[in-house]
Amino acid sequence: MSRTEEFQELRPLLFSIAYRILGSVSEAEDALQETWLRFETSSTEPRSVKAFLSATVTRVSIDVLRSARVRREEYVGAWLPEPLLTDPYEDPARSAELADSVSMAALLLLERLSPLERAAFVLREVFGFGFPEVATAVGRSEAACRQLVVRARRHMTAGRPRFEADRKEREVLAAQFFDALRDGDVDGLRELLAADVTMVGDGGGKAPQLARAVNGSESVARLLASVFPSMLRTHVVLETHEVNGRPGAVFRDRDGRVLHTMALDVLDGRIQAIGTVINPDKLAHLGPVADAWALHHQVRAARRLVE
Repeated sequence: MSRTEEFQELRPLLFSIAYRILGSVSEAEDALQETWLRFETSSTEPRSVKAFLSATVTRVSIDVLRSARVRREEYVGAWLPEPLLTDPYEDPARSAELADSVSMAALLLLERLSPLERAAFVLREVFGFGFPEVATAVGRSEAACRQLVVRARRHMTAGRPRFEADRKEREVLAAQFFDALRDGDVDGLRELLAADVTMVGDGGGKAPQLARAVNGSESVARLLASVFPSMLRTHVVLETHEVNGRPGAVFRDRDGRVLHTMALDVLDGRIQAIGTVINPDKLAHLGPVADAWALHHQVRAARRLVE
């Protein structure tokens, strides 16, 4: 098998590692490209290609994350991970860990960890790497890696909800939510939202976005009902889709260009959090991106005519 074939065979795993460390599709792709260049130009043949490439993409991702954190501190508005519609890596033995770790909620929890804690946790807890492999990847002793994982696990456990809905329950609730959203049904939306629900929008200062998070079922329901029905009747198409392993949707303009994504976190029979990503830089991997500002002005003009 050639090096190209070996790399392509492991590419889904490498991307999944990089994405969980970075929370960015574009940065994960860049990390993969750098990993390939290092593998291609290496003069030695590794005993384990999987171990070599996993360690390399982890080290590259740690370096990228350290520089990215400076940019994220200067980010305009709320920062959310780049939406991922399909995780390319599958492992039936670790399906639960893989699905949970890619959710918006989990990625935001990972964001609170140091780069080394994040990398060690991802390799050990999500992908089941042994501590010798983790130590090689992050450049620390096995004992130090055990401490990194313990600290990371403590932070992740403290931040996770106590009870999560099963997949079927999430799907049913999401279908009801999007029906109510299309109809502008304030009462229907309110019934589906947790009392302390939070809605966050990520525009990065490059698209219309919420000035701040909106909290509470009444406020969120009224906001959703006031904005989305008119958009969906005239300008926007809603496609239900799993986003980061959770129920969600991709919103497109009439020409099929991506406007934004929406992901729902479901807890105890109610929607606990709604995250929308409208920053065009975070949507380019999904296809051609719509001009959100132009659409925003069109919708406002149409609403004024109706009023």
